[in-house]
Order: sequence, then structure tokens, then C-alpha cells
Amino acid sequence: MKIESIVSQQQNNKTSSLSEQAQLLCARAKELEEAGEFEDARATISAFWQRIGDRPQVDGLGEVARAEVLLRAGALSGWIGSARQIAGAQEVAKDLISEAARLFEACGLHERVVEARVDLAICYWRKGAFDEARITLDDALLRLSDLDSEQRLRVFLNKAIVEKVSKRYREALRLHRESAPLFEVSSNHALKGKFHNEYAQVLKNLGFSEHRDEYIDRALIEFSAASFHFEQADHKRFQGRVENNEGVLFTRLGRFTEAHDHLDRARSIFASFKDKGSVAEVDDSRARAFIAQGLFSKAEEVARSAVRALEEGDELSLLAAALTTHGTALARLGNFTKARASLEKAIRTAHNAGDHGSGGVAALSMAEELAKHLPFNELLAYYRMAESELINSQHPEIQNRLGKCGRLLLATESLPAPASGSDVDARSDGNLSSNSQLSHEVASSPDLSISASLEEQVLRYEGELIRRALQASDGSITRAARLLGVTHQGLAFILNGRQKNLLSARKPAKPRRRSIIRYH
Repeated sequence: MKIESIVSQQQNNKTSSLSEQAQLLCARAKELEEAGEFEDARATISAFWQRIGDRPQVDGLGEVARAEVLLRAGALSGWIGSARQIAGAQEVAKDLISEAARLFEACGLHERVVEARVDLAICYWRKGAFDEARITLDDALLRLSDLDSEQRLRVFLNKAIVEKVSKRYREALRLHRESAPLFEVSSNHALKGKFHNEYAQVLKNLGFSEHRDEYIDRALIEFSAASFHFEQADHKRFQGRVENNEGVLFTRLGRFTEAHDHLDRARSIFASFKDKGSVAEVDDSRARAFIAQGLFSKAEEVARSAVRALEEGDELSLLAAALTTHGTALARLGNFTKARASLEKAIRTAHNAGDHGSGGVAALSMAEELAKHLPFNELLAYYRMAESELINSQHPEIQNRLGKCGRLLLATESLPAPASGSDVDARSDGNLSSNSQLSHEVASSPDLSISASLEEQVLRYEGELIRRALQASDGSITRAARLLGVTHQGLAFILNGRQKNLLSARKPAKPRRRSIIRYH
């Protein structure tokens, strides 16, 4: 054998040995990552990668081993960046994961491409880029085709998470129900725990918004199942997420002692991992519990702490939610100038992320909390922003809030606006209800004559409210109906019947498109 051949074989053996070692270390790091032991996972592959922002050392590795190291470094950059709230970590993670996906694809390892695409989608939804996350997950599902793989469970799980954080709870519920049989037969306790935890949150939100007690009962069962599977998998960090979510549930039930007990345990778990991002999430949950209890000073203090922590990272959706909580607490304390600043920052933050749902909730909170302290045209602008950005929300509670807020704006339109920048209520007593404001409108309206019959007065007053609703909605009968708290069909019936003089104020009805398919 020639000397050149011997040297070449030795080099190939050395490369093969190094690549095998890298792949074994990456497999162990993946196990630790799935258990929430992110720092231990990072230490496991420290020979190739040490910290976020560093380029992994992949020289001398084969193509598959190189892809494995890049994928683990990328996924861990995302998780550690979230835990420590490191700015720019998600972008670093996305770049490394995308490079790994390209290498896997070049090697024909389609299942590993899907794994990378799921990790990439997680980075997108952490940043609030939900549309990009949906596209990435749909692509991953197409790539799987009929392949029976654990990655299919990860795709369904994360698709449901994206719909949940987008406030599309009905879609999230559908995904959970469709994928439940797949998770049932899985032997992966970690994945099953995540499924039950997410399913419970969707049931909880729908249960409260739709007044479905059976959903709340089922949510408690699902949380218990999640705790069981995380305990079986020895995943302490994810157990903290269950504790936080149960704290939120008991807050909504008004069982505050139990809520704070769960939140205490969640915070303790996350603090033990030095997980700053998750601690901030628990603080936001705690602040909302304090608001529900009427403890606004405590709520403001805790919410401020959550905002400070989340401002250090790049998870913009979480930051927007915390800013909204902080703004609400400030408004309840009577600090309206700072409340407005916090809510406006929440809107900007959500918009920068592309998270329409969080931006819409922040704008709606602005209109609700500052209804008596801002000029009517500004309040109407915030309301329209909320309505526009929450149009696809499947959360009945949000739709109810929109309708209630819109009716309040209609009822207070003619009341005098406060002085600019004033923190003093220039309109009415803070506890004045929309019903009493409507009574004020009826009593002071110049269009109503005491000599007119009750029927005529009611008809005129109804017409005035409908006129304002159509004006505020730019002539949209659908939006006006929501403002008035009636159905689209109900308002159309009124306009075509006893309020025909207002037909000119509505936009022309759009003709329904006919199907191109003819039925014989």
C-alpha cells in the first residue's frame, strides 16, 4: 500500500472517530435539553460549542455530524436565550438551525430536516412571529408525508401552541383533539406532559370565556396528567410551567390562596434554574392575580419587575403582555400618564413582533382603562385598532370586551373631554356605569321632546345610537352591530324596518360570491 493511501485512511478514520463522538455527545445533549437541563446540555457539547454568539467548531466533522452540532447549538441558543433573556439569541438560533436543516436535506435525512424546522418554528413564535411559525410548521408536516415519526407529535403540539398564543382557541382545541390519539400511544413522557399542559390551557381559556364548567373541570384533570408525565420524565423545569398555569386558573376562580401557592412553587422552580424569562412570566401571572384581588400597588411592583426582566431579551410577545399588565395596574392606581405610556409601548412592541393579538389586547386595554381620561377621537382610534387586530380572535371573552367597550364609547361620546395630560377624571365618577351614562344621554338629548310619546322617544334614541355606531364603524353594519351588542341580522332588520332613514349611512352590502361549481 502506498504511503499516501495509508495517510488518507488514517485521516478518514480520525474524521470518522471525531464525527461519531460528536454525534454521541449531541444525542446526550438533546436528552438533557428535552429535560429542561439546558446548561448541562450546553456543557455536554462544549468541545464544539460553548456560548451563544460563538460559531460552533465543526471543522474536521462529517456532514451529518456537522449538522447535528449546528442543530444542538441552535436549539440551545434559543432555550438559553429565553431563560436568560439574552437579546438577539433567537436570531442566532434561527441562523444555526437553518444551516443545520440545509445540511440534513443535502444528506437526504428528511426526518432530521423536520426536527430542525420545528425548532426553527419555536424560535419564530418566541419572537411573536406567528405567521412565520405557522408556515414553517405546515412545511414540516408536508415533509413528513405518511412517515410515522415522533416529529409529527412535535409539529401538532407546536401548531396548537401558536394558535393558543394567537388567541385562536377553537383552532387550538381542534388540533389537540385531533392529535390526542397520537399522544395517547406515545411512550415519550416529556411530550405527553407538554401536550396535556397545553390542552389544559386551551380548555381553561374556553371554559372561562364560554362559561363551560365542564371545560374547567377537564382542564384540572389535564394539568394533573401533565404533572404526572413530567414527574415520570423527571422534568422539573416543565413542572414549573404547570404550576404557573394552575396559578392562573385558580386566580380566575377567585381562589387566591391556592393561586399564590402554585405561583410560589413555580417561581421557586424557575429561580433554581436561574431562568429569568420564566420567573418574569410567573411575576406577570402574580401581578394579574393582585389586580383581580384589588391589590394594585403590589400588582404594579411585581409587573414592573417582569417588564424589566423581559426588556433584556427579545421575546416581544411576552414583553407586550407584561407591559399591558403593568399599564393596567398603573391605571387602577390612578397614574394615567404612566399607564398610557406603558400601554403604548405594549402596542409598539407587539407590532414590532408582528403579534396582532397582543397589540390588539393592549389597544383594547387602553380604551377600557383610560376611557374617561383621553379625548373621544383618540379612544375611538384605539378601539378601532383593537377591533381590527382582534378580528380573527376566537376568544369569546375578547369579543365581549370589544362590544362592551364600544357601547361605552358610544354612550360617552357627547360628554366633555378632559384637559390634555390631566390625571383628574374630568368626565364622571369612576364608578359610573354605561347604563347611567345612557340615561344622561336620553335626558339631555336636544332631539327628544317631552311632548313626544314614549314610543317616539325610544325610536329617536335608538336611531341616534345606531347613527353613532355606523359613523364610528365607517358604515360597516357588522362592526356597528358589535358596538351595539346585537347581531348583524338584527341590526339589518332594524335598518330595513323602523330606521330606514339611516340606510344611507351604511356601506352598500357586498354581494355574496357564487360558487363556480354548478349543481345539477
